Amino acid sequence: MRTLGRTIACLALALTAASPAAAGQDDRVARLEAEQASERSSSEREQAARDREQAARDREQAAREREQGSQARAESAYERAQRSIERGEWARAIDQFRELSNANFPRADAALYWQAYSLDRVNRQAEALTTVAELLKNYPMSRWLNDARALEIAMRQRAGQPVSPDQQNDDDLKLLAIQGLQQMDPAQGVPLLEKILQGTQSPRLKERALFVLAQSGSPRAQQVIAGVAKGNSNPDLQRKAIQYIGMAGSAANRQLLGDIYASSADIDIKRQILRSFMMAGDKQRVLAAATGEKSPELRSEAVRQLGMLGARDELWQLYQKESSVDVKKRILQAMFVGGDSTRLIDLAKSEKDPELRGTAVRNLGLMGGPQTAQALLDIYSTDKDPAVKKNVINSLFTQGNATALVALARKETDLDMKKSIVQKLSVMGGKVATDYMLEILNK
Repeated sequence: MRTLGRTIACLALALTAASPAAAGQDDRVARLEAEQASERSSSEREQAARDREQAARDREQAAREREQGSQARAESAYERAQRSIERGEWARAIDQFRELSNANFPRADAALYWQAYSLDRVNRQAEALTTVAELLKNYPMSRWLNDARALEIAMRQRAGQPVSPDQQNDDDLKLLAIQGLQQMDPAQGVPLLEKILQGTQSPRLKERALFVLAQSGSPRAQQVIAGVAKGNSNPDLQRKAIQYIGMAGSAANRQLLGDIYASSADIDIKRQILRSFMMAGDKQRVLAAATGEKSPELRSEAVRQLGMLGARDELWQLYQKESSVDVKKRILQAMFVGGDSTRLIDLAKSEKDPELRGTAVRNLGLMGGPQTAQALLDIYSTDKDPAVKKNVINSLFTQGNATALVALARKETDLDMKKSIVQKLSVMGGKVATDYMLEILNK
């Protein structure tokens, strides 16, 4: 019994001695766990901040791409209005340019000028003068002011208020007077304008003289412009002449531009001719350049112009024949500009090249609309490539389609993919996204 008592006493003493050490060990473990938790929290906050920054960059990029698409469509509308002028469809041109001048269009001043020009052509001079006055008032720094004043002088001169060019000392006023004379007596106006082009006057004055000639329907005026387009002047004037010839859009003018294109080695001149073909609606010549042009830069320009022309079938033919991934990307962009959502959807689903498929998916996101949204959901549900799935998430984010993203998040079983969706929703705002964030927090 005495032996058992001593043993119990020794154990009690040992436990008492060990208690402070054990308590200290517990404190150290607790501090270590707290430090690790703090580090994890800090790391998560840093990751969340990086995610927010990336989301902001994604939104900014999407906004820039949407703006580019909007501007491309506005430019296409502007070119269609120009073609109405070329065909002499003045009433249609008036309506088209009026709509552009009232929209948030960077070239609203140009639209006002052409609106006034078309009004003048249908003898609605009072409205034309009012439109010119609006241009002069609202766009005091516009580069179209001189043209507008020239139009105003021409209308007033036709009303019996002639202005003699010889009585003008300022180059601009002299040219305005010549334009008025051109309207009243082309036989005198054309030689004066040709003299300016051949003389030592400023490039700006020469450009204005060329513009006045472009308004004339006289054979001699057209001969002068054709000579400039062939290179009988400086390159800037040559590009302007090509532009004016393209605006006329006749078969003879398109043939003239085709001859200049074939004989020129200047990429800038060829690029301007391709744009003039687009303005003239000459799909076949643009397609020929996109198919057979040796210069990648010119082939890309031709593809872009096909998009502006809405040449959907031609772009599809070109895509099927093309072997270069870079050129195919440009064709996909042209399909977006041309609004060909049907073929973009087909390519987003069937294209074998992941990079091209991703480009098609991104362009669908930029196009918007219920058809493209449903196509993106279909692609997400059937495609196994994580990169494609993330492109779909980004495209739905670009569209601002929180409803679709929430639906994907609820079904997604892959944690990383679900995080990608939730990260996008976390910066979107709106009731749908906010409700889903609360739903996650309340689980």
